[in-house]
Amino acid sequence: MTVLLLDDERFGLHDTGPHHPERAARLEAVRVGLSEHGLGDGLVRVEPRPARDEELELVHPQRYVRSIESFCDAGGGHLDADTVAVPASAAVARLAAGAGLSAVDALAEGDAAAAFVTARPPGHHATATRAMGFCLFNNAAVTAAALAARGERVLVVDVDAHHGNGTQDIFYERDDVAYVSWHQEPLYPGTGSKEQWGAGAGTGWTLNVPLPPGATGEHYRRSLEELVAPFAERHGSTWLVLSAGFDGHRADPITDLGLTSGDYADITADLVQLVAPGRVVVFLEGGYDLRAIADSSASTVAALLGDRLHPEAPTSGGPGAEQLEEVAALRHQIDR
Repeated sequence: MTVLLLDDERFGLHDTGPHHPERAARLEAVRVGLSEHGLGDGLVRVEPRPARDEELELVHPQRYVRSIESFCDAGGGHLDADTVAVPASAAVARLAAGAGLSAVDALAEGDAAAAFVTARPPGHHATATRAMGFCLFNNAAVTAAALAARGERVLVVDVDAHHGNGTQDIFYERDDVAYVSWHQEPLYPGTGSKEQWGAGAGTGWTLNVPLPPGATGEHYRRSLEELVAPFAERHGSTWLVLSAGFDGHRADPITDLGLTSGDYADITADLVQLVAPGRVVVFLEGGYDLRAIADSSASTVAALLGDRLHPEAPTSGGPGAEQLEEVAALRHQIDR
């Protein structure tokens, strides 16, 4: 079994400055983790290509794409208080969005079990028309939309500690792409309540599992078995797009969840069972402690390879049971 790795030195050209949490050193941490844990033999490297206009425009209107390009061509700056762009950022963001499409094409041509896309800038906060939360284009959404355009039914699962408001918003009224998010509540961007479950044709196809600070891994594993797996089965999902934010790790400097790299191993191993092998694309999203990124990336990739790597023990005993009961009760009403 092999896993495709989509990494590129050009992702480092998106320079957010020396003190920004979303920095190029995050990708070096991924590389260190994969090397330290001896995972190189199972990886096949694939060079990403930039997304074409028509591919970006499955998610982002042409006017928005041009506005990002014009902003960067003019020298860049702050798009908001947190989101930085430099002259190279538009091209790098286009490459990040295209990396997932490259992964899908490569998976179709070979026998790899999954693809791990270590692109930046990340994407899950970018809405169709707004850059925010360190994100310019929504990488996971571009891949999911391209798959849906081919007739696939796509399950997007987001394990970042911050709710993926952009991804939710893009697919909120669609039934061909279902969205699941575990995230800390309260926390930026303030979306992702359990009462947000979709609208129109998408009614019922958004599943939010907000968890309190300190929540540990058993709540993810339990809700995966009791809520997410039945949700995916009802949806008939044929592809999994995983937004793998490692800022749920207990060492992360800007969040307060209680996960470890061992939890990410177990969560990923369970998630990949929801679809057939060769139909899984994993995107790096958040995560800002470099050691946690290294170990969590390695444990995630090992799980994609069919192995179980626990640099740290999985966790249990933290808060979150009450919140899960509330989500389960609400979903029972929606799904019956």
